[in-house]
Amino acid sequence: MSPPSSSPKGDRANKNTPTSRVDRLLGSMGYGSRTEMARLGKAGGIVLDGADLTDVSKRIAVTPDLPARMEIDGEPLDPPPGLVMMLHKPPGMTCSRKEDGALVYDVLPPRWRRRDPAISTIGRLDKATTGLLLLTDDGDLLHRVISPKRHVAKVYRATLARPLIGTEGEVFAAGGLVLEGEDRPLSPAVLEVLSPTEARLTVTEGRYHMVRRMFAAVGNHVEGLHRERVGGLALPDDLAPGAWRLLAPGEIDLIFA
Repeated sequence: MSPPSSSPKGDRANKNTPTSRVDRLLGSMGYGSRTEMARLGKAGGIVLDGADLTDVSKRIAVTPDLPARMEIDGEPLDPPPGLVMMLHKPPGMTCSRKEDGALVYDVLPPRWRRRDPAISTIGRLDKATTGLLLLTDDGDLLHRVISPKRHVAKVYRATLARPLIGTEGEVFAAGGLVLEGEDRPLSPAVLEVLSPTEARLTVTEGRYHMVRRMFAAVGNHVEGLHRERVGGLALPDDLAPGAWRLLAPGEIDLIFA
């Protein structure tokens, strides 16, 4: 995609709107090679604003409403670059692209797995952990969310093997806990006791297996872990395990609320 056009057309674009050749845009979204897109355009398979678009070298404004205006083989265009989605991660899926077994990327439409830039998880949840997982192809957004300077809160509900003893909240809130194998203390975290063996923990860091290691450091063991929220964005009750949906701009803002 090229820098913003200096002379956008219509009320859908402005001087800050990125533009792209149609064949390059569709290729980056996984639809096929430039040659394939040229063939598709000549066959009438690309429609923009109700008219066949046969010249795929044409440069167009890449706006959020493009899927409502553009069809590929009779189907609405996939979301253009800059998408952000939430997944209710079920247990047993990994956030890697290289490991054997079920991957979180398996839930995406096959074409979406060929996008460039690729869709990546914003942080990770381990194989056994469930709950809210965000994915995006926006590298800048990804780094903003995971940056330690942003202090984006992550809220987890933990089910424990043994009853809490009552001092864990003070230990986590003090901000001096050093995990095994590390020499840098953790930032303060907030513990809310839900039952003798269940607690909600809010952290602002994203270290490896952090929540599990925190409870191990105070003599307990996490048997179940579920992420409920990232920033001000909560996992909705009606999003079933394994299901996903795109985020609206206002929901993206909630991440930093």
